[in-house]
Amino acid sequence: MRIAIVGTRGVPANYGGFETFAEELGQRLVARGHEVLVYCRQPHPASHYLGMRLCTLPTLRHKYLETIVHTALSTLHLLTQRQEVALYCNAANAIFAWMPRLAGTRVALNVDGLERKRKKWNRLAKAWYRLSEWLATFCPDRAVSDAVAIRAYYREVYGTETTFIAYGAEMGKLPTRAALDELGLAPEAYFLYVSRMEPENNALLVREAFEQVETNLRLALIGDAPYSHDYIARVRDTQDPRIVMPGAIYGQGYKELGSHCFAYIHATEVGGTHPALIEAMGRGALVLYLDTEENREVAGGVGLPFTAASLADVLRQALALPAAERERLRAAAVARVQERYSWDAVTDAYLALFEELCTDRG
Repeated sequence: MRIAIVGTRGVPANYGGFETFAEELGQRLVARGHEVLVYCRQPHPASHYLGMRLCTLPTLRHKYLETIVHTALSTLHLLTQRQEVALYCNAANAIFAWMPRLAGTRVALNVDGLERKRKKWNRLAKAWYRLSEWLATFCPDRAVSDAVAIRAYYREVYGTETTFIAYGAEMGKLPTRAALDELGLAPEAYFLYVSRMEPENNALLVREAFEQVETNLRLALIGDAPYSHDYIARVRDTQDPRIVMPGAIYGQGYKELGSHCFAYIHATEVGGTHPALIEAMGRGALVLYLDTEENREVAGGVGLPFTAASLADVLRQALALPAAERERLRAAAVARVQERYSWDAVTDAYLALFEELCTDRG
């Protein structure tokens, strides 16, 4: 099949979950003999990456318009490409999903989580996301949810069945430690937090809770965000020498940090299935997670849940766990990812969906 991926920042994956999703899914589709076109915002030196064809288009660098403008231009270009299937990412792009259908392209839309709940959006943006949720129920041929909780939401609120396909993750620890050496971290001697530095991801909460805990371990706060300068400044406003904040780290360095941490702290409160949480589990990290329905769905039973008020106590609990119990939880996390969140299984599910859509057209 000829498959286009629309609505992300593109590949290589240097931003967030949807970009990692495009890279991991796209390269596996190519390996199975399909042609994959990925729309990108940042230019790449080559026209292909991991077998995927890249199409870089401009956009308006604006907090509220960047995604919409790029997806609009990508959709217009897509109409000239004779793709059999288009996979749109992000419910905010639902308004464009009907257009390729007029040209005979079947369209699936991954709606992600409930983006309107993010604190960074103003009222107009939140209203747009609310409208987009409704548009997602009929503009594409099929809406896809990556969390059971999101599937239940669309069923209860809109009476619409979405196709549930989980997110994926790699498994196993990396033996290399170059990123640790660069940051002055020792294996098993630091807590790790990785996310975009936005208010609903609670980096400030994590930093302040860690500062209350007496330990020789360190805290690595990894992440950045293009439109959150004031919030990031608040997160960085600390005199605690145990805390390191190098900004965003991708690729090999990110994988190394997840492979050798004492524990991973997942504090994101908005969204569906969070890639960083599954990836930390796949690396065999001891996982501490904010107790939301979506996070509980992913990590329930293999990690330590916390609330905003209890995080400092849960950090102390993790430090006090017997080594055997920590290893049991780490092994259980890897087993859970292997059972439910492998990239090959995710690829199987998307291919089955694409084939179903194309068969329906026939």
